[in-house]
Amino acid sequence: METTEAFTGLSCVDCAGAFDAATATHRCPDCGGILDPDYDYDRVDLTPAALAERPFESMWRYAELLPFAPGTAVTLGEGATPLVDCPALADAMGVGRVLLKDEGANPTGTFKDRGQSLAMTAARQHGAEEVALNSAGNAGQAAAAYAARADLDAHVFLPSRAGFTQKAMTEVHGADLTVADPMDGSSQIGDAGAAYADAMEDHPDWYSAKTFVTPYRHEGKKTMALELLEQLDWEAPDGVVYPTGGGVGLVGMHKAAREVRDLGWTDGLVPMYAAQAAGCAPVVDAYEAGADRHEPVPNDEVDTACNGIAIPDPGASHLILDAVRESDGGAVATTDRAILDAAIEVARSEGLEVGATCAAAVSGAFALAESGEFGPDDTVVLLNTGAGNKDVDALRAHLGEREAAAEGEIDL
Repeated sequence: METTEAFTGLSCVDCAGAFDAATATHRCPDCGGILDPDYDYDRVDLTPAALAERPFESMWRYAELLPFAPGTAVTLGEGATPLVDCPALADAMGVGRVLLKDEGANPTGTFKDRGQSLAMTAARQHGAEEVALNSAGNAGQAAAAYAARADLDAHVFLPSRAGFTQKAMTEVHGADLTVADPMDGSSQIGDAGAAYADAMEDHPDWYSAKTFVTPYRHEGKKTMALELLEQLDWEAPDGVVYPTGGGVGLVGMHKAAREVRDLGWTDGLVPMYAAQAAGCAPVVDAYEAGADRHEPVPNDEVDTACNGIAIPDPGASHLILDAVRESDGGAVATTDRAILDAAIEVARSEGLEVGATCAAAVSGAFALAESGEFGPDDTVVLLNTGAGNKDVDALRAHLGEREAAAEGEIDL
């Protein structure tokens, strides 16, 4: 394998075992736990001053803090997304400053590109020919795109509730798409996961690009924190509000914040806040209960249109909860109506297009400010994890309902 100077291998977050990345490709060989890339930080030959001299053009500018060298990267130019000032939102929220990290600017329109870039780089390093994963939608589309870039065959398993765009583009990129579709036609991500698991039993040679099965998706997403901290001149904001389903990006960002703190680039951690939809909020429920892990939400009790964060059984909830608590952050859930209203508010007050699911970060930040968590001098970063056109049907339908209610035609 062609790795970076500081990358030393993988360690298990559960049993603390250490493994060679050339042979341990996915979950822990000893206990089945989640593997995490390790580094010898004394060998990281990188400083903020050196970064300032590099073009701001992709996440691979942070290669010294990634496992693989840029020359090996499966890349479409992911990362280097804008951090946009939102003064109207700051005024409405009653805080000092609101910034929106716009991951909709990525090649397939979401932050999933960062994780799939690194996951497909690893797959190619390990000699894979076919990759597979289940997804709520966006990760499947991203995997199809990056597999095409890597000349790998991809097998993507989506629930029927995934968006048309994600299903269509998965096939346009050439992936083999399976839509899990039970008799009632309303499958959840768990149904797609079951179909994926069955297929993996039949095809043990397929290389998994599934969340927290490959050790590399959260590692790619940690570059979101590296970027926003650099964009803030290495001054940590008072809070980052993150729309949370599986929590891969939140976990990765918290890892990056620890790394740059330990390297002396920042003075402290970034307070991370998990934002969920009230109709599927296992992480928020666990946080409020003081629990270390979530209780799964039964599929028939999931009641949200926010497909991307409708994850009733997030496998790494303990890592999410550790991150929000260690960083002195928190967790918040808001209704679908508040989430969709927030997406429209951002579009109309700031001109920015926020995905319907992603707007949980916006409505969550408003709720946190109203509760006193954020104050008039605070800087709040909102993670827009995907472009507005990913959820255009949900946004337009909600807008239509609002207009009908305003005209007295329906009650909301």
